[in-house]
Amino acid sequence: MRSFASGSHLTRPAATRPPAPATPISTPAAVRKLFPALAESSEVYLDSAATTQKPVPVIDTIHRYHSSRTANAGRGTYPWATSLTGQISRVRARTAAFIAAEHPDEVVFTGGATAALNAVTLSWGLGALEDGDEILYSPRDHASNVYPWHHLRRMLARFGRHIELVPYRMTELGEADTADILAKLTPRTRLITTSHLHHVFGGLTTLEELRGSLDPSVLLCFDCSQSGGHLPVDVTELGADFAVFAAHKMFGAPGTGILYCRRSVHDQLLPFLPGGNSGVQLTDAGLVPTGMPDLLEGGTQNIPGILALGSALEVLESFDVGAIAAHNRELTLRLIANLRQVPGLEFLPGPAHAPCAIGYGILSFTLAGISSTDLGFVLSELGFLVRTGAHCTPAAADDGADSVRVSTHIYNTLEEIDRFTECVMTIAMEVR
Repeated sequence: MRSFASGSHLTRPAATRPPAPATPISTPAAVRKLFPALAESSEVYLDSAATTQKPVPVIDTIHRYHSSRTANAGRGTYPWATSLTGQISRVRARTAAFIAAEHPDEVVFTGGATAALNAVTLSWGLGALEDGDEILYSPRDHASNVYPWHHLRRMLARFGRHIELVPYRMTELGEADTADILAKLTPRTRLITTSHLHHVFGGLTTLEELRGSLDPSVLLCFDCSQSGGHLPVDVTELGADFAVFAAHKMFGAPGTGILYCRRSVHDQLLPFLPGGNSGVQLTDAGLVPTGMPDLLEGGTQNIPGILALGSALEVLESFDVGAIAAHNRELTLRLIANLRQVPGLEFLPGPAHAPCAIGYGILSFTLAGISSTDLGFVLSELGFLVRTGAHCTPAAADDGADSVRVSTHIYNTLEEIDRFTECVMTIAMEVR
């Protein structure tokens, strides 16, 4: 790696004071003030695909739970407990409306998106899959939508049931190759799992091209970890049987996830984490399910995380998720246009290769003459916080491939994008 000494013309962005209060929440200053970590820092945060910044209402909700009337929801008849039970019920209903689920009992709260995907494999896959059944997946998806299926295959093999995991390709746009999926469908296909918005490529997959071509017995699972809170998501319109979301990537707290299970698959589900308040009843015949969503919510929930999710949804709705998507699109298009001018820069699959102007707030690239890890380090020294490496992508890790990923949100500005790309241009000229 080339040394960038203190005398270099590369300079760190000047420190700025926290913005003064502003009445319209849509102004950049008001938005930044809503997120304390940004208001207190001069760094430019460009890693919202890893986790989003937390707004004041979310922080206050978590603090309030721990500092006032702390109790366990669903466990007591005294006001502190019953109040929490009601609050969680309201958050569930709000979550259902936010993702356009038809019924609140289709919303399950989990320990995160990874836990939600594992719940699908263990609650649905263990009981529903038979010897010879097939699951279509992408090895270039996030590890959380790859490893659980491999784990399921290994577990089933121990009981004499051998399922096939059939990989499908990705397109240059960073989307699932639906033509390849169609070519690989067989009478034994039971599920297709995909990223809704790809965590590295920033390509959007809806599988709408498959509508009318799928047998009703083929279920669809969408990983909406990156799309949730970044663009409007309608699980009913997607035709999803399962969909997962990560609260910490939609202004919420870590350790909280959302699992959407369409009602039509409820009778195929086994208990997940059976124990206290887990939606089962012990009879002479064994454990008998008593209903959703309790069937998949055994044990004490992450109560402050669920309450914080409710506050996060309020903040997202105050911005209008459609407006957030439009803002991210504008930032992504500016980023693409500016980076096209950088010598030695190559875009990974995604919006940069699209024939039309699209963008969803995620873009990845490499730069000749410097490793992505070193480039990320230099950028961080200069005040730009991006993700580098294989990005939890098993196929990329196997290939030894890595990249720089830039991901934006409502709190980022065009001015920040311009400063970032100017910095990348300067580094490119230095390493030539």
